[in-house]
Amino acid sequence: QVQLVESGGGLVQAGGSLRLSCAASGLTFSSYVMGWFRQAPGKEREFVACIRWISGTTYYADSVKGRFTISRDIWKNTVYLQMNSLEPEDTAVYSCAARPSQGMSISPNAYDSWGQGTQVTVSS
Repeated sequence: QVQLVESGGGLVQAGGSLRLSCAASGLTFSSYVMGWFRQAPGKEREFVACIRWISGTTYYADSVKGRFTISRDIWKNTVYLQMNSLEPEDTAVYSCAARPSQGMSISPNAYDSWGQGTQVTVSS
C-alpha cells in the first residue's frame, strides 16, 4: 500500500524559505513520477512541480520556476520541495502525490496516491 507523509510546513515571512519533505513507502520507485500540488482556500488544486524518480528529470509551474526546487533522495525514499523567496500568494496546503508512470503530468487526476498535506502560510 502506498503511503505518503509530508512534513516541513509552517509560518514564514515573505522572502523567507521552507523545505517540505514527503516520505514515501509502498512504491516501485523506478516506475513513478512524484509531484507537489497546492490548494489555497476557495481555489482549485494547483500543480507546483514534479520529478521522475528514476532519472531526476523535473518540471515546474511557471509561478514557482526559479524559486522552488524539487528533488529526491533515493536512499531515504523522500521527495523534497525547497521553497525560496516565498510570497503571500504561495500560502496553501501543499500535498505530495505519486503517479504510477514515467510520463510527467501537471493534472491532479493523473496521480493516484496522495499525502495528507501540510500547511504553508506566508505573511506579508
